[in-house]
Amino acid sequence: MQQIMEQAQKMQQQLMTAQQELAAAEVTGSAGGGLVTATVSGAGELKGLSIDPKAADPEDTETLADLVVAAVRDANRAAQELQAEKMGPLTGALGGGGFGGLSLPGM
Repeated sequence: MQQIMEQAQKMQQQLMTAQQELAAAEVTGSAGGGLVTATVSGAGELKGLSIDPKAADPEDTETLADLVVAAVRDANRAAQELQAEKMGPLTGALGGGGFGGLSLPGM
């Protein structure tokens, strides 16, 4: 039982480290051939948005809005890939987020 608890504590520490790395990491996504670029944290939090002035047509704000949404979606996709890369091996070892009914913080 002691060995199982030690393994659970080790895995919990690894998960917490991976979560900290994700929070600090940044990924980008773009749309419109780079006219709009979104930056999100590895955890999916929107950190920044860059819009090329060429994309800002006051007569066509719908296209700009679509480009912003597409760039944010692209950045979130990249963040999800990073999450899977960092967390996948750890959560997989726990059976998808739990260890014998034990719930780990942040999961």
